[in-house]
Amino acid sequence: MIEISKDTPIVILTGAGISQESGLATFRGEGGLWKGIRVEEVASPVAFENQPDVVHSFYNKRKEKLLAPSVQPNDAHFAIKRLQDEWPGGVTLVTQNVDDLHERGGSTDIIHMHGELLKGRCTNCADVFPWEGDMDVHSECPKCHSTGTVRVHVVWFGEMPLMMPEIEDALLKCGLFISIGTSGNVYPAAGFVQVVIQNPASQTVELNLEPSLNAHQFTHGIYGPATKIVPEFVDNLLSR
Repeated sequence: MIEISKDTPIVILTGAGISQESGLATFRGEGGLWKGIRVEEVASPVAFENQPDVVHSFYNKRKEKLLAPSVQPNDAHFAIKRLQDEWPGGVTLVTQNVDDLHERGGSTDIIHMHGELLKGRCTNCADVFPWEGDMDVHSECPKCHSTGTVRVHVVWFGEMPLMMPEIEDALLKCGLFISIGTSGNVYPAAGFVQVVIQNPASQTVELNLEPSLNAHQFTHGIYGPATKIVPEFVDNLLSR
């Protein structure tokens, strides 16, 4: 189905659907993270300013879930790692996910466009640092030592996603764009396929549990559990 030379650059975008089979809830599906929660209460700069305890509590619980022994990278994460290792044209991995399952699956040079749950950021000095434990209003920045300024390193609603120039450059240069486990309704990631198809020679494929909201924009679509369809797709791509 996909016919490209092995020196073709690839960009992979992953969303919450790739981590769902590892035991992490998606955002908008059944049992999703935003069920019963107003986004403005936990994921905006205004929320952090007005009720930091509520915001810290929400993300502390997310960290606890991510670090549970039962949550581990799955076969889809490992398949992406294999493609990165074996594809001569190079693979740029962009993820909307704030978990570290790609890292635990062995991938490197990952662009976390929405930040990372296991890192902190200081609103006073802008430093970013590892932080796996809980945060609260008394947490101290390891660089400037201010308190009350430490927040989770996650892009909130109303904030600009990270490393957008690097992502756009990779999209414009790639010959194959693979979207895995995304809903197609969160921008700017939902618009990445539109950037790629500006080059008529580029191909696009969606690997998802079911068609996303922008599935019609992809040249190919393969649907089913990520742990099944992603390894199969990678096997087929590498065997051509």
